[in-house]
Amino acid sequence: MGLFSFLKKAGAALVGGSKPVTADSPEPKDPGLSNEQKEMLLRGIITNNGLKIENLTLTVNDDHVIVGGEVTSQAEREKIILALGNVSGIATVEDNIVIVAPPAQFHEVKKGDTLSKIAKQYYGDPMKYPVIFEANKPLLKDPDRIYPGQVLRIPPLENA
Repeated sequence: MGLFSFLKKAGAALVGGSKPVTADSPEPKDPGLSNEQKEMLLRGIITNNGLKIENLTLTVNDDHVIVGGEVTSQAEREKIILALGNVSGIATVEDNIVIVAPPAQFHEVKKGDTLSKIAKQYYGDPMKYPVIFEANKPLLKDPDRIYPGQVLRIPPLENA
């Protein structure tokens, strides 16, 4: 959470052309948009870029945007801030976005299970077994020493 500054006259125009302006471009003409109109257009930028945010709140006050909501990763949070800030006419983005991590799953080890087999089941890739191993340290000392009946934590993959 914080306040991020951008060059107000650089970035994609909200209306009147798709060509981005740069810091040394002449001052763009103010299309006379109300804060509500800017908010609708900024919501469209988030949607059109495929950015995922739950419970989105956007408040526009001239060149200042306040954004809130819930995302599942730091990367998604940063992309939203950048998408909003790299718009001509926006000078600051106030970040009130909360990162909500998906809950971990649990797996009861069955006879014949290996961490690789479990990783393939949950992640689709047996080479992701170190993720499960690290999530279960210090209970696991060796990735080859698991036993039937043992319950393991299966964390969500980052950037999945």
